[in-house]
Amino acid sequence: MQKPTAEAWIDRREVLAGLASALVPAALRAQDASDAAVSNGRGVSPFDLERFIDDCRIANREADAQRAVEDVVTRAIASPSGVLEALGPPQQAGIQTLHRSAGLTILNIVWAPLMQLMPHEHRMWAVSGIYTGREDNILWRRARNSIGARGAVSFASGEVVSMPDDAIHSVANPIDRFTGAIHIYGGDFFATPRSEWDPGTHEEQPWSLEKAQRIFAESNARFAGATAGNCARW
Repeated sequence: MQKPTAEAWIDRREVLAGLASALVPAALRAQDASDAAVSNGRGVSPFDLERFIDDCRIANREADAQRAVEDVVTRAIASPSGVLEALGPPQQAGIQTLHRSAGLTILNIVWAPLMQLMPHEHRMWAVSGIYTGREDNILWRRARNSIGARGAVSFASGEVVSMPDDAIHSVANPIDRFTGAIHIYGGDFFATPRSEWDPGTHEEQPWSLEKAQRIFAESNARFAGATAGNCARW
């Protein structure tokens, strides 16, 4: 199995009670799976990307597709180092498409150190599993003509979070190294119209792939500049 090529890149553990059923159980099941792997002495389990994609496609046919896909991701992320070895250590922030169809999108998303992404929605269910690093998510809800904070969830390598189709969230990488996660969506992520919100004014506007690409590119440039500056001081 070859690693994906560079050409594929397009560049508070606290949750309010109303969100607990959607978010916390997924993370707990991922931790249980990870603990089981350690107790069974398996160590680093190999990750087969093609098999993973097939398993997700099969799970997506189930009556409760989101839960079935979540189980697939949980098993894979139980060995985050195996996923990291298969996909390769993150070298830059970006969005890598692993699978795309009308009913399912699988992405490998890498966040640059200290990178932030504005509030946005998916309009489809989503399952995310981190294989290296950490994500901090602020969860939002519509409030009149704006949005208001609803809660937050933080998850790290080996953990899984599952979000409903009406979720609105913003993402931050709070650490000084790259964060990599597999994101699964119950639809065509790129073809579905959705909204994003200005991080300062909370003004709603159409989600823009071009803007997202620019944010990833700017985050890479900031990280490269910071790295060069640190080297120069030495």
